[in-house]
Amino acid sequence: MRAKVMIWAAILALLADQISKYLVVRVMDVANRGGIDVLPPLLRFRYGENTGINFGLFGGGTDTTRWILIGLSLVICVVLVIWIVRLPANARMMQLSAGLVIGGALGNVVDRLLYGYVLDFLNMSCCGINNPFVFNVADIFIFAGAVGLILFDGRQKNPA
Repeated sequence: MRAKVMIWAAILALLADQISKYLVVRVMDVANRGGIDVLPPLLRFRYGENTGINFGLFGGGTDTTRWILIGLSLVICVVLVIWIVRLPANARMMQLSAGLVIGGALGNVVDRLLYGYVLDFLNMSCCGINNPFVFNVADIFIFAGAVGLILFDGRQKNPA
C-alpha cells in the first residue's frame, strides 16, 4: 500500500485527539472544575465548546454551519488522500504530514457529530500575554501537518 504512513499517522492522530479529550474533559472533568493549571501560565486546561473553526471564527453558527464544516473537513481529507497517493511511494514526510492533517480533521469531525461542537481544552499563555483562546490536540496535528505539507512538498527547489 502506497500511503501506509499516511493511514497510520491519521489513525494515531485521531486516537490521540479523542483519548486526550476524553481524559481531560470527561475523566478530569475540566468543565466543572473551572480549569486545571498544569504549568501556569504556559499550559492550562480550560473547557471550551467551539462551533466554528480555529479561534472560534465562524462560531455561534446554526446547525447548517456545523454540517458545512463537517462536509468541508471531509472534502479536505479526500483531496489530501488523492494528492498523496499520486506522489512517489518514498514521499514519507508528505504522507506523515497529510496523515496528521487528516487525523486532526477527523478528530474534530467526530466531536461535531457527537456533540455539535468541537471540544477544546488547551490554553497557553506566555511572556505577559494572556491568551483567551482554547484549542485541542487535533488542532496541533492539523497545524503541524499543514506546516509539513509546505516544508516537505517534494518539489525541486530552483535557486534564483
